[in-house]
Amino acid sequence: MIRRAAPLLALLLVLLPFVGCAGSGGSDGGRRWRPRPGTAWQWQLSGRIDLDVDVPVYDIDGFENSASTVAALHARGRKVICYINAGAWEDFRPDRNAFPASVRGRGDGWSGERWLDIRRIDVLRPLMAKRLDICRAKGFDAVEPDLADAYTNRTGFPLTAADQLAYNRMIAGLAHERGLAVGLKNDLAQIPRLIGDFDFAVNEQCAQYGECAALEPFVRADKAVFHVEYTVPTREFCPQSRRLRLSSMAKRPALGAWREPC
Repeated sequence: MIRRAAPLLALLLVLLPFVGCAGSGGSDGGRRWRPRPGTAWQWQLSGRIDLDVDVPVYDIDGFENSASTVAALHARGRKVICYINAGAWEDFRPDRNAFPASVRGRGDGWSGERWLDIRRIDVLRPLMAKRLDICRAKGFDAVEPDLADAYTNRTGFPLTAADQLAYNRMIAGLAHERGLAVGLKNDLAQIPRLIGDFDFAVNEQCAQYGECAALEPFVRADKAVFHVEYTVPTREFCPQSRRLRLSSMAKRPALGAWREPC
């Protein structure tokens, strides 16, 4: 799904010195999967999963897909990323009643979804831990926690960059505790502070908004940047993607099986 935040609050932050590069990898850092720049991928969040796309990485919904689907992809030699929504409550998920009304804010623009009060780590940490337990139990290799830049949106809560930094690091730590790699979704302004905590990046529309250079720290750290565009044709963004060593493709916004890679 398109998860386009408001314009970056301070893209110049990307140029700040790296902070917090020690990360939260834990003792399994040497064994955890870490995709390298340029790794091809498939991102499918709707429709029946097409198991036959010839790429080494799939990113699929963690709730809507079974352990048997993950196993079938593994049998084809694929690594599999578990998509979860870490920044918004969704009224169509099986754990929806576990989220108290006090942490649900404004709608995020998608039907049935409301921003979460990410300051309430005491409430959200155990709920997100259970979601990541599902990813691990189904055999996923990694997790994509969506909506990792709530502080740039009108959420109904007075969120700050510091709140987001703490929350994103909490999510990364939970993933690593379970042996899962974890990707930073968008949140370009905080890449210098979070690159040590995340194993790869997932980005939507950096070419459309002239932001792809902000993702270079991941590539310099030998970590993949999985990137999609929805409206810019491949002939326009692929030359830059190849220069930057991004894993880029065009997708339709519904994120079905169709893809046009660089």
